[in-house]
Amino acid sequence: MGIINATPDSFSDGGTLFRGASLDLDSAMARARCMCEQGATVLDIGGESTRPGAAPVGEAEELERVVPLVERIAGELDVVISVDTSTPAVMAASAAAGAGLINDVRALSREGALAAAAATGLPVCLMHMQGQPGSMQDAPRYVDVLAEVRDYLAARMAACEAAGIARDRILLDPGFGFGKSVAHNLQLLRGLPRLAELGAPLLVGLSRKSLIGKLIGREVHERLPAGLALAVLAVERGAWIIRTHDVRETADALAMCVALTESV
Repeated sequence: MGIINATPDSFSDGGTLFRGASLDLDSAMARARCMCEQGATVLDIGGESTRPGAAPVGEAEELERVVPLVERIAGELDVVISVDTSTPAVMAASAAAGAGLINDVRALSREGALAAAAATGLPVCLMHMQGQPGSMQDAPRYVDVLAEVRDYLAARMAACEAAGIARDRILLDPGFGFGKSVAHNLQLLRGLPRLAELGAPLLVGLSRKSLIGKLIGREVHERLPAGLALAVLAVERGAWIIRTHDVRETADALAMCVALTESV
C-alpha cells in the first residue's frame, strides 16, 4: 500500500504535492503512477494529517483535497484506492468517486462514520488509537497493550458486523505510533500473531515512524533500511498489507519473503 499524503503537514513529506494552498493534481497523479509502476497494488490517500500534534481539517477542505484525486486515479490507473479518513461525508463521496477501501484511524467511531461506511458497501480497515492525534503521544499508558488493542479491535469488529459490514470485509491495523511508546510498539510487533487470531487481515504501517528515530537515532529521510526490516518482520508475524512511503524498496524486500515462503 503506497501512501499519498494530500496534506501540507504530513510528518514525512508534507506539502510536496501542494502548489500554494492547493493540491497539485498533476503532481499527485505522477506520484500515484510511479507507485503503481514500483509495485503498489493499493494507494492510500489521506487529506488530513494524523501525525502527533496535527491540527484538525474541516470537512469541506478534506473533500476538496481527496475526492478529485480519487476520481482521477480511478479513471486512469488499475489500482485499489484506499481513503484514509474518519469523516462520513468523505467516505460517501470517495466511494462514489471510485474508492475501494475505507481506512479509518478512529475505527469508525466518529459520529455517523459507521453508518456511512456501511452504506458504501466497501471494505473497511479499523485502526487502534489511544487518544486523538493532537495529544496521543503525550503520555500513552496501558496495563497490557496487546490485550487492550486486541479487545478494542474485537469490539469494533463486532460494531461493524452489527451495522451490516460483513466480517470478511474488515481489516485491522494495530496503530503503530498512535498513542504508543517505543516499548508499546515493540510489544505489538512481537504480538502480531495474537492479533491475527481475530480472523481479519492485518494492515501494518511502520514506514519512517518515530519508533525508528527513537531506537537508532535516524532522521525521517534516513529510516528506510530499518523500515524495510520492520516490514519483513511484520509479514513474518502475520501482516497481509504493508503501508509504506517507499514502495519499490518495500516491494522488493517483501518479494524475498514471498519467495522464501513459496519455496518451502
